[in-house]
Amino acid sequence: MTNTATITSTRKGRRFRWSLVPPWILLVLAIGVSILPFFWVLRTALSTNGALASHAADPLPAGFSLGAFARVFGLQSPEQALAEGGSGASISFWNYLVNSAVFATVTTASTVFFSAMAAYAFARLRWKLRDAVFAVFLGSVLVPPIFTALPNFLLVRNLGLLNTMLGLVLPYLFMTPFALFFLRQFFLSMPREVEEAAMIDGAGHVRVFFQIILPNAAAPLATLALLTFMSQWNEYFWPLLVSGEETRVLTVGLGVFKSQTPQGAPDWSGLMAATLVSALPVIVLFAVFGRRIVNSIRFTGTK
Repeated sequence: MTNTATITSTRKGRRFRWSLVPPWILLVLAIGVSILPFFWVLRTALSTNGALASHAADPLPAGFSLGAFARVFGLQSPEQALAEGGSGASISFWNYLVNSAVFATVTTASTVFFSAMAAYAFARLRWKLRDAVFAVFLGSVLVPPIFTALPNFLLVRNLGLLNTMLGLVLPYLFMTPFALFFLRQFFLSMPREVEEAAMIDGAGHVRVFFQIILPNAAAPLATLALLTFMSQWNEYFWPLLVSGEETRVLTVGLGVFKSQTPQGAPDWSGLMAATLVSALPVIVLFAVFGRRIVNSIRFTGTK
């Protein structure tokens, strides 16, 4: 009798609920809208420029070809590039890729490290006007980046650091408001017993920070590093202002690629191929660590 009642209740629990249909429809539409641009980029990258105009609405690649990727990686001669609708000009793709990797890695490492130190000071140390200073610093997130671009540019120019990697990374070497808030929320949620025991044994704040706080904050630190890396990888305006050919990053290189207009029109297939390749590292990182990012943000958002 008990088994029959259990089976009956289980079947009732699995009964189709029409109330879930609208949310699922909205979810499928949202996923479709999100994926469509990436699909169209891939479709254009696998097409030829000559066939794109005559098959503009075709969902499949128009004149399937890998020539766009060959142009991006510099594997085509100028004559072959011109024949397939490219500009024939050389693009230092690998140089731009290395510059982007160095820029994103250095700024990510410095931002995470200094933000962790500042967050520890705001979460654990007690000093005069601590909360007021934190509120002011957090309020700086409301200042648009365009307001600080000109002063930073003048400073970098006066220091003679234009077209150098140091000038490129200098404004991003220290903490950011989001990183500070993100880590402070996590540090506030950590129990104090271990820190107090270490201080009773004679450990100072520096030792506590490096030997206790940082090892226990590995998950939010990794999450912050991923978010910062993705943001810095996509940075465009500041590198456009201060970088030259030697320090140009991928985002700026894509703009140069687009400006090279063979036969009066952009090399759309080559541009989409370059866009896809440049976005691939970020897509892979988010696909692998996306769940950790969401879980860490949800955890640090509550105390």
